[in-house]
This record gives sequence, C-alpha cells and structure tokens, in this order.
Amino acid sequence: MKKVVLALSVILPLAAQVKITPQGKEKISIEIDGKPFTDFYIGADAPKPYLHPLRTADGKIVTRGFPMQTDIPGEAHDHPHHRGLWFTHGDVNGYDFWANEDSQKGAGKGKGKVVLERVDKATTGKKSATLNAVFDWKIPTGETILVETRKMTFYSDPQFRTIDFDITLSPQVEVTFGDTKEGMFAIRLASALEEEQPKDIPLPKRTGKMTNANNKTGEKNVWGKRSNWLDYSGQIDGAPVGIAVLDHPSNPRTPTYWHSRGYGLLAANIFGVHDFEADKSRDGSLTIRPGQPLRFRYRVVIHPGDVNTSGLRDIYTEYSNLK
Repeated sequence: MKKVVLALSVILPLAAQVKITPQGKEKISIEIDGKPFTDFYIGADAPKPYLHPLRTADGKIVTRGFPMQTDIPGEAHDHPHHRGLWFTHGDVNGYDFWANEDSQKGAGKGKGKVVLERVDKATTGKKSATLNAVFDWKIPTGETILVETRKMTFYSDPQFRTIDFDITLSPQVEVTFGDTKEGMFAIRLASALEEEQPKDIPLPKRTGKMTNANNKTGEKNVWGKRSNWLDYSGQIDGAPVGIAVLDHPSNPRTPTYWHSRGYGLLAANIFGVHDFEADKSRDGSLTIRPGQPLRFRYRVVIHPGDVNTSGLRDIYTEYSNLK
C-alpha cells in the first residue's frame, strides 16, 4: 500500500488575491479577494474529494449543505453521496465510486473509494491560484485501479467565480467505465436554485431553471441530452445568480451528455448512453488499459444574472479556444 503524503509544506499562503491555505489534514481552503470561496475536502473520512461550499463573488452559497450540514431549513436530505462538487462514476470495473457513502451498499461489486495520495503543489497569485493533487481510486481489496491527477485553477474576478479542472485518469489495470447514468463531474445545488417541483416543499422558494447550449430549458428538455454546457440559474436571497459547467471540446465524446435533475443535480456524464438515449441496445461503456490515460477538462462558472445576462456563451467560446 502506498504511503499517503500530504505535501502541505509546498502550499504557502501569501498576501494575494487568490490564496490557498491548508487546514490540517482534512481540507484546504481557497480564499479570493480576502473572502472565503470554498474548501477542498481530502481527509481520510471523505469517500471522495469534494469542494464545499461554493460561493458567489458576494458570498452567497450556491451548493447544498447536506450531508455535511443537516440543519439547513428547507433542504432535501436525499442522495447523501451528492457532496458539493465531486468527480466519480457509478460503475468502474463493476465497483461503485458514485454512491459510496458509509451508509450505502454501493451498486455492483460494492463501493470504491477515492483516496488522496499527495498534494503536489499549489501556487498563489493575484489573479489565479492553482492546486495540483493525486488520488488513488481503490476497490475494496485496497488495490488501486486508477490514478487521478487533478489540477484546479481558481480565478479572481469582481463578479464571477471560476474554476478550471484538468483531470487525467491513468489506469493501473484494464479498466472499464460502465454504461450508467450515475456519474461523473457533478454539483448538487442549493435549494433555492432547484427547479420548482410538483410537490409541497418548504421554503426557500425554488427558482431555478436549467438551460443548455442549444437553448433547451427545464429537466425534461436537457436531461440525457448532449450539449457543450449547461447552466442552472435562479435567485438566492432575491438576487439573480447562476452556475454553469462547460465541457471542453478536447474531452472524450464531446459534447457530453447531461445527468441533470430539477432537484438540483448538475452532472456531465459521457458513459450513460443507454439510459440517456432510452435504448438498451446502446452501450456507452469504455475500456482503457495501462498507458491509455483519459483526460477530462471542465470549467465551472458562478455568475451574477441569468444565462443571457452573464455572457456565458462568450465565456464558453473563450474557454473552448484554450489549448
């Protein structure tokens, strides 16, 4: 078994606009312009690494608190594996890295776990900060079947909060990502950003609306559809805000399918083809072998306004031109 090394000594919190600071062995905090933005949870108790909470530039929280917090009025307590922002999949060689909480059995052969190997480096700067980390995707025997190398870049802006993700999965054995809708790059949103549900639900009022790059709106028109990006906008404390995930054109099988629900799930998933196409004859699984890494790039944009006033289409054009 590899020794877990948390190289926090390379993370130097400096006087700058974007600051990365270790908080013990459990999490790393990201601060922008002197205000908390998010925490990156990487401790041994976490079944997978995740960012929680995510905030707007003026401090409004756009992600659900549960299961990390259980006392937020009006929050649904479904899907305990929906932790902030995370990246996993529900069928990796038959193991479930998606619904892998201690309270869950996991699908297929059982639960996998994504474990920190090391934090490689972090750079702090005036306009951006970068955090590089390595994780082992482990099955119940303790064997590592995938090594994940993740680079996250956090940007400073007076109105926007932006994170670029560059994730490479390197197989240590032959690995098959199975065809299931349960994956992969995902965010669970705050209650106020959920779409209005056809049931009696407590406050806060649900104000959200999903819109994709093809101008389709609402769960019934965006779930299981392919699109270069998906935006979820609404109001928090009376202010219009939104959060979007952008799929980089270099990604496998781009544009991605979207496993996104009106109850606040925003997820990009290229593998769940037979679910998304409602065709059991289709197979979206993918097998990779040692020496055949799989790279995914995404941008998360937390913006004021809605999909039209935020300039999201121009933001995607700029992002898509990044090499």
